[in-house]
Amino acid sequence: MRSQLTIFLVAMGIASAGISSAALAQAWPQRPVTVIVPFAAGGNTDGIARMTAQRLGAAFGKPFIVENRPGASGAIAAELSKRAAPDGYTLFVAALPVMAIVPAMSKVRYDPQKDFAPISNIATNSFALVVNKDIPVKTLPEFVDYVRAHNGELSYGSAGIGSLNHLSMVLFLKRAGLEMVHVSYKGNAPALTDVMAGHVMAMFSNLSDALAQANGGTVRMLAISSEARSPLAPNVPTVSESGYPNFNVLTWNGLMAPAGTPQDIIDKVAREVGAAVKDPKFASQLADYGVDPLGNTPAEYKAMLAKDIPVWTEALDAAGVKQEDDAK
Repeated sequence: MRSQLTIFLVAMGIASAGISSAALAQAWPQRPVTVIVPFAAGGNTDGIARMTAQRLGAAFGKPFIVENRPGASGAIAAELSKRAAPDGYTLFVAALPVMAIVPAMSKVRYDPQKDFAPISNIATNSFALVVNKDIPVKTLPEFVDYVRAHNGELSYGSAGIGSLNHLSMVLFLKRAGLEMVHVSYKGNAPALTDVMAGHVMAMFSNLSDALAQANGGTVRMLAISSEARSPLAPNVPTVSESGYPNFNVLTWNGLMAPAGTPQDIIDKVAREVGAAVKDPKFASQLADYGVDPLGNTPAEYKAMLAKDIPVWTEALDAAGVKQEDDAK
């Protein structure tokens, strides 16, 4: 009898846990949801997070409150989000560098693939290979020939060692078998300014910054780093279609939740993000930040992250950037 009672109580406990989990997901949200952003207010990630939070709040009838937690290149926010209760009341706006680059450069207390449940990648941002307007090249093949003729003598700029545009150029040069001298700046803008002035020949610039200067005639855009052409620059070919297939590097901002968050909640939020990016008004707001709407499914986002991590690990290895033991 005692054995049968034990089995009955265990079975009831499992059933109750299942009902509680289902009920939680069905009733969610009953209170405000915190949306953690890994950078300070005012940047692209913050702006995208606030747009998305406003949309989700309107859709679900509860406030989605953005909380900026900058520091340690985003690791502080990631660790905080990882430790949050997996109940749907804490979401994390993950940026590609935080998930695919920072863990390869520093010892961090989170696993990008095990500690988070991907929800939906909101938008992507590709890079544009730009050259000074006086450089006699108009296509990517011409750029390759020009650099090869001056191998190791020409310089390129970036936003700093380990930055996305630094690693994008390192990866391209490796695949093209070229050598250039890296000049590091404190941000994309000063690097692009020196390309315009002719102090460095080229760089992979944020597309939004590159577009403004290319339209003004101060730089020439040769190729886009993403797999497909950007709607923001449909006439500019991709690196992939210009002779280097499978070259696909871009950055992104997407929603994640702590691992173990009920799948029903994950799916609800993902569906709403997917609907938002199809809204012309929302898509137009994203375009103002120079990003391309995506809004993929949780499974697609998970696969995207798994594919991106080895790409940026390869780039870091090619750049000679080693992991430092400096966990915060």
